[in-house]
Amino acid sequence: MKVILLKDIKGIGRKHETVDMADGHALNYLIPKHFAVSATPTAQKEAELRRKQVVDRSALDAALLAQNVAALVEARIVIKAKVNEKNHLYDAIGENEIRQAAKEQAHVDLSDDAIKLEKPFKECGTFEVPVAVAGAFGKFSITIEAE
Repeated sequence: MKVILLKDIKGIGRKHETVDMADGHALNYLIPKHFAVSATPTAQKEAELRRKQVVDRSALDAALLAQNVAALVEARIVIKAKVNEKNHLYDAIGENEIRQAAKEQAHVDLSDDAIKLEKPFKECGTFEVPVAVAGAFGKFSITIEAE
């Protein structure tokens, strides 16, 4: 039975993809759990349209990210935080704080999942911040100073 996936399913396929499944698996698991729908001609046209929209959206996001990273590289983003006597921050600087500082200081609005930190920053200094959206990657630097 041919079905169109509504979600990414490991080992089966990606969202909006048409796959050929065993009838029992499709009828008893995928369709009742709303993981897939039957591949009718109307549903296939709709899935193709959504697939195009996803591709167009990712290309637009990549172009916007490149533009935003270029603006961030030129801007100087400084975050002030309270530190102890050993120059360690009382509260770590994470993705939300960096996104807010970029918005306020460089007037660049990054999406919630654009900043890719391994761990929050806990010391003063200058750090590289990696960003990625839809296959486009970039870096900009921030400076964390004592308040």
